[in-house]
Amino acid sequence: MSADCPLLIRNAEIATGKVSDVLVEGGKIAALGQGLVHQAARVIDAGGACLLPGLHDHHIHVAASVVALQSVTCGPPEVADEAGLAAALRAPGEGWLRGVGYHESVCGLPDRHRLDDLASHRPIRIQHRSGRMWLFNSAGLDLLLHSGVPLPPGLEQIGGQWTGRLFDEDRWLRDALAGSPPAFDRLGDALARMGVTGLTEMSPANALPEAAHFAREIARSALPQRVVLAGSLALGELEGGAQLARGPFKLHLHEARFPDWDQTLEAMRAARVQGRGTAVHCVTEAELVFALGLFAELGPFPLDRIEHGSVIPDALLDQVVRLALPVVVQPAFVLGRGDQYLADIPTEDMPWLYRLASLRDAGVVLAGGSDAPYGSIDPWSAMRSAVERRTASGAAFGPAEALTPESALALYLVDPVDLGRTRRIELGAVADLCLLHHPWQHARNDLSAALVRATICNGNVAFLND
Repeated sequence: MSADCPLLIRNAEIATGKVSDVLVEGGKIAALGQGLVHQAARVIDAGGACLLPGLHDHHIHVAASVVALQSVTCGPPEVADEAGLAAALRAPGEGWLRGVGYHESVCGLPDRHRLDDLASHRPIRIQHRSGRMWLFNSAGLDLLLHSGVPLPPGLEQIGGQWTGRLFDEDRWLRDALAGSPPAFDRLGDALARMGVTGLTEMSPANALPEAAHFAREIARSALPQRVVLAGSLALGELEGGAQLARGPFKLHLHEARFPDWDQTLEAMRAARVQGRGTAVHCVTEAELVFALGLFAELGPFPLDRIEHGSVIPDALLDQVVRLALPVVVQPAFVLGRGDQYLADIPTEDMPWLYRLASLRDAGVVLAGGSDAPYGSIDPWSAMRSAVERRTASGAAFGPAEALTPESALALYLVDPVDLGRTRRIELGAVADLCLLHHPWQHARNDLSAALVRATICNGNVAFLND
């Protein structure tokens, strides 16, 4: 069904206790009220079930998430030790085996020789769950060394010998593997089944070639979701219609190697000239201190934001509030990584880790993202994690930071450009919608992707489970 074909959703709960018909025409909500009639419209009877604005993932890496769907899991909780890793690497097939989600708790940071002991029958590359490191066995390393692409400084040598470890060189790796961007169909469909109608793609290297690929995938309906594309300063004005918009300049800080202060300020000023804010990756206290210093020197700007905010001590929270910086959080990390955090993080630092309720109560604007493929793409699982605040083993993880189901849902209803605004079912709004199987008072106790009955993206039915 195209956006030119009207859609009439009858008997939908559009607010607690309020049931209405919703007419969608031209990709927008054209009418609200009881007893609406449109002879040419396709009709879906909601039966009193909840109709929400479509969910928006405010921090995702789309191409990497697509590839991850075709990769082997190599880290916890699925893979916990060296024997489990060896079993995972024995997956059948030829050519490259790509692993994802690796963590040192499995068997440290193996070099190529140790990986050879586990699996040497095919070239292997394994991505660390931080996204900043790749591990290669000898067969994989040999292909890289003979790719004809000049070798980067991030390809590690110790004592003149290649270790098979590669740091912070994703763009070089794509060139060395002669990789082309993947088709997005599989991810677009998976997200539609979860009620996701919008994405903010946060890969820092995004530029015009990546934007062109997104435009092509949107044009062929492989990615039905609306996309806000963050990235580099080279990301110019975009041509993708209403479903593709340019987002903030992405600054990915690394505590071990901070960028030049003055050059970074100059880049952030250039982003503001382009009408863009800066989204700063902050997963450590030191990175947050650096980011806050930059923002303080430049002064507040409405489109700036903090990504992750993994560690925010009270001593820095006041500055976050004073600078009016929204924080894009990943609630699902408590479920997916919480047990490892409890084992690795000093007890005195735990109150500052992945905060939610205390940030909201202090006046910080929050939005929710998956950070997929480094976290689950399922926003409903993330909502449950925000409400329950328990690890995969069931251990409590900062229970005082728990949100209500309504506050957890609100993380994914935030406007992707104006994070201070919540999207609602209202006249003239873009018809990005998520219809559930039940009223909200039932759904709030479940928070499962199985709740999703239909997903409408830009007026089009992208998913329907009848």
